[in-house]
Amino acid sequence: MTRMAVILAAGQGKRMKSKLYKVLHPVCGKPMVEHVLDAVRGIGCERAVVVVGHGAEAVQRTLGDSVEYALQQQQLGTGHAVLQAAPAIGDSDGVTIVVCGDTPLVSSETLEALIALHAAEGAAATILTAELEQPAGYGRIVRGEDGSVHRIVEQKDCTPEQAAIREINTGTYCFDNLKLFEALASVTNENAQGEYYLTDVIGILQARGERISASVAADPAESIGVNDRIALSEAERLMRERIARRHMTNGVTIVDPAGTYIEAGVTIGADTVLYPGTFLRGGTVIGEDCVIGPSADLTDTTVGDGTTIRQSVAESAELGAGCAVGPFAYLRPGTKLADKVKIGDFVEIKNAEIGAGSKVPHLSYVGDAVVGSGTNIGCGTITANYDGYNKSKTVIGDDAFIGSNSNLIATVTIGDGAYVVAGSTVTNDVPGGSVALARARQVNKEGYADKLRARAKSKKEAAAKRKDGE
Repeated sequence: MTRMAVILAAGQGKRMKSKLYKVLHPVCGKPMVEHVLDAVRGIGCERAVVVVGHGAEAVQRTLGDSVEYALQQQQLGTGHAVLQAAPAIGDSDGVTIVVCGDTPLVSSETLEALIALHAAEGAAATILTAELEQPAGYGRIVRGEDGSVHRIVEQKDCTPEQAAIREINTGTYCFDNLKLFEALASVTNENAQGEYYLTDVIGILQARGERISASVAADPAESIGVNDRIALSEAERLMRERIARRHMTNGVTIVDPAGTYIEAGVTIGADTVLYPGTFLRGGTVIGEDCVIGPSADLTDTTVGDGTTIRQSVAESAELGAGCAVGPFAYLRPGTKLADKVKIGDFVEIKNAEIGAGSKVPHLSYVGDAVVGSGTNIGCGTITANYDGYNKSKTVIGDDAFIGSNSNLIATVTIGDGAYVVAGSTVTNDVPGGSVALARARQVNKEGYADKLRARAKSKKEAAAKRKDGE
């Protein structure tokens, strides 16, 4: 049986009070509508039609050619929105999931259960429902004696008995596709709002003698629709909890899940430990047996097995196995660390390759450089890679030693085993095995400090006299 999906993403989202279109607001690093799309793809939907309206171009830029689009030029209700997908899938045989693009917590498992019940009961439509402790504001599900849905009653129309019902309509449905679009053709807008409601399809199908079923979501949180920043924050919290549980189930230790922020696209190996204040973003991949944090912030970064990162930031960086980074290091895009590299405190690396076993222990900047293996770069060393117009490259060989407070003025090459004396400013290549000493000769002028102090005192006294004279 062909599986299809219609994702409703045409609403403006005024309550978000944002320049960003509502369904593009991120939850754990991914736009809400992408979470929904992942869920329908996870159940094998062969076709997905995204109904767009306000912000259509932005949604299309985000989702690209991976889906089909239907344009709802006027927002005339949910039934009208689904009807816009008719040219694409209206005459296709199969089942269609209809889901809102602002429900990022809906899961593939829940949608699979929805379809399974729909097929088992031979229903024309099956509603995804949830049981809430506080159902006020939601449409209630009134079931018949056989368990089928008798009707959906909106809050304002509930009797006291109906208001006490805890099972609510989440706004997600599974339909027999042909019956869905046949019924939509009969939906009218004869109501106070003048809109075409998808819920009217339920009544039309019932009047035709069709069965309407309901599948209760195991987790009521999946029913959350994000319409404002408060709901967005709640969805973010619940998604973070879900992501953290998944990683912990897979063998990752998260010391404080509430204080650790892991986005949806992150991969983490077993026996890695995450400490509080850690942010793992984008497509970051962490290996096994790592220690990350506290207060590490990694974006689109790959980390090899057994590496430790403390109080540091990395973006689009590649770290080998057994590295030690931090505290307070900054690995900028293009950083590539081989195995067992040490990057210490207040070190910045940018677009540079550091060879196996090399060390940049503290207070240094290495940019646009290639550093060999077994090399030590002393405190306060910089590669002067930018002349105000162009970036130039510094090459340091294997087993070299760069003394503290050295300036390497690109373009220069320091050969294998070379030694740069502390305080040097190197402007020419240093051959392998050589020692480079590039600093001015020290001159001591005995007794001159007392003369300087006396001169300064005399100037101060003269200034005070002039001020008194005024």
